[in-house]
Amino acid sequence: MSDIDLTGKRYWLVGAGDGLGKALAHCMSRAGIEVIVSSRSEDKLAALVDELPGKASFQTVDISDDDNVREAAAAIGEIDGVVLLAGVYWPFGAKDWDADQAVAMADVNFTGFMRVLGQVVPQFVARDAGHIVITSSLTGFRGLPGSIGYTASKAATMSLAECMYADLRKTGVRVQVANPGFIKTQLTEKNEFNMPFIMEPEDAAREMFELMLTERFKKSFPTLFSLLFRGSQFLPDWLYYRIFA
Repeated sequence: MSDIDLTGKRYWLVGAGDGLGKALAHCMSRAGIEVIVSSRSEDKLAALVDELPGKASFQTVDISDDDNVREAAAAIGEIDGVVLLAGVYWPFGAKDWDADQAVAMADVNFTGFMRVLGQVVPQFVARDAGHIVITSSLTGFRGLPGSIGYTASKAATMSLAECMYADLRKTGVRVQVANPGFIKTQLTEKNEFNMPFIMEPEDAAREMFELMLTERFKKSFPTLFSLLFRGSQFLPDWLYYRIFA
């Protein structure tokens, strides 16, 4: 498939203060794309904009707040694309349920995406043009132990992308979903277990950006690790939970 030219386009990156989002902002800026970076931290965003080589600006946003998302979207104005990268994570299982953290993961990792899309999708549909990139995770393919909140929210974002793609695939609005594995960030520093095939944010950003330049809908990476998660969908329950639990 031939590459799509995004030079000069205007993209809103939601969740770009750290990690993958920050790395992707650098990747896109170097390619001549105007980026508006968002997160809750004004200091981090201002520092990032100063680092970027191309046209860039920032807009603080708390995607757990309806009014704040509406205000941020209005301040940003018309865009060509949106990349949803925001996420929070605390590792715990059902036996150690933390109600506040579980709800926060659902509210940021999934419902927060819905809030942003509610401001963006109608304008894209009206123009019959736009690009939506959703970040899910390899964990979204099937339930895992010790990941109440996070895995469920990522499964929800994956399903959201699939539903939107089904609705919009024959229109001028492109929908894509990226499913990365472990990425070395502040979130994965909380894990006390071995994380195979863990990626640097810059490597994961390159994978995402390569997807954005194609007509493909979905990309799961790193490839070898993704085969384990995608293949797990076809295992019977008794075998899956014997292996993964």
